[in-house]
Amino acid sequence: MNILSEFEKMDQLFTSFGGLEQGGITRLLYSKEWKAAVDQLIQIFEQEGFEVQKDAVGNISGRLVGMTHPEETVMSGSHIDTVVEGGHLDGQYGILAALIATKYLKEKYGQPKRSIEVLSLAEEEGSRFPFTFWGSKNFFNLADKKDVETIEDAEGVRFVDAMHEAGFDFRKDNKVRDDIKAFVEIHIEQGKVLEVEGKQIGVVNGIVGQKRYTVRLKGEANHAGTTPMGLRRDAVVAISEIVQTLTARAEEIGDPLVLTFGHVTPTPNTVNVVPGEVEFSVDTRHVDQKILNTFADEIEKTIRSVAERNQMDVDINLWMDETPTLMNDTIIEKVLNAAEKLADGNYKVMPSGAGHDSQIFAKHVPTGMIFVPSIDGISHNTAEETKTEDLIKGIEVLAEVLYQLAY
Repeated sequence: MNILSEFEKMDQLFTSFGGLEQGGITRLLYSKEWKAAVDQLIQIFEQEGFEVQKDAVGNISGRLVGMTHPEETVMSGSHIDTVVEGGHLDGQYGILAALIATKYLKEKYGQPKRSIEVLSLAEEEGSRFPFTFWGSKNFFNLADKKDVETIEDAEGVRFVDAMHEAGFDFRKDNKVRDDIKAFVEIHIEQGKVLEVEGKQIGVVNGIVGQKRYTVRLKGEANHAGTTPMGLRRDAVVAISEIVQTLTARAEEIGDPLVLTFGHVTPTPNTVNVVPGEVEFSVDTRHVDQKILNTFADEIEKTIRSVAERNQMDVDINLWMDETPTLMNDTIIEKVLNAAEKLADGNYKVMPSGAGHDSQIFAKHVPTGMIFVPSIDGISHNTAEETKTEDLIKGIEVLAEVLYQLAY
C-alpha cells in the first residue's frame, strides 16, 4: 500500500464534508456535514472488513479483530468535528492516520494478536455548543446529561434537538469498556516548536494543566485633564504593572510555562477619562502541577500587592483549574523507539500546550500522543497545513507503535 496516495485520497474525500471554497472545513457536531462524514467512515470500515461499533452519541469505531487476544484492544483515533472555518488536519488527520496505519499493518502482517480499533470521536472542540469533549467524556460515561439539556448553538438550535435530528440520543447505560490496553492519538502540533527546531516528530510526554482567572480591579474614574498623576487611581496603569511583572517572571521560570492576558476591558474606555476599572483574564499553563500551583500563587499575590499599593479593590475569580495529564511511560518509550527508527532520531520530547481527547483517555487507560509539525504554527484556521512528508512520517511512526502494541 502506498501511504502517500492513500492519505491524499482519504483526506480529499473527508475534506469534502464541510469543505469551504477558501479551503479548510466547517464540520460542527450533529450538522449535516458531520453526519455525512460519520456515515462515510462507517462505510469505509465495512468495506475494509472491520467490525463497526457505535454508541448512542455518535462515537464510532472500526475494529480489526485480534487473532490470539481479541478481547484486548489497542485503539487509535481522534475527533471528527472541527472549529468554524477550521483546517483539514485538526482531528481529521488523527482518524485518517489511524485508519491508514491499520490498513497498512493488515496488508503487511495480516491479523494482529490484539484487536486494533480506529476511533472517531463525536466532538472535542465545543465550537457549535458550549460543551467540550462530548465524545470522549461519553466514551467513559463522564458527561452529565444536565449540562447539555438546556444549551443552544448560535442559531438558537437546542443541543438535544440537533442530536435527535442527526439520529442520536443520550446514553442509556453506565457501562465503561475495560478491554482497552492502549490509546494512541496522533495530531498536528498547532504550534511552531517542531518547525522552528527542525524536528519531524513530537513525542508528547503530557498535556499541560491550565488555570484561568477573571480579575476585576476597581480604582477611580476621573477627568483626564484635571486629575494630577499623583492623585490618580488608574486601573490601566495597575494592570500594566501586573502584566509586566508577571510576564518577566514567567520568562524567568522558562518553558514550558506560559502566561497570557487575552482579554482586557477598561471602564469607561473613553479617551478623556482616567479608567477607574478594568476586567482582565489570566491564563497560565504548565505540565508540572507543582510549578503551576507555585506560579498561580505568585499571580494572585502580585495582583493583590499591586491593587493594595494603588489603593484599589480587587476581585480574583479562578474559574478553570485543570490538572496536567501525563502520558503513559511505556507508550512514550514505544513512540521514542519508533521515532528513532523511522525519523532518524529527528524528534523532540515535549508537552502539549493545547487540550486533546488524550487528556480524557489518559485518566482511564494507558495513553500516548504523537505530534507532527504545523507550518507557521497555524491551526484552527483554513490556512492550517503540514508538509506532506511530515504527515506521512507521522503515519509511519504511528503504524510502528501500533505494531509494537498489537502484533
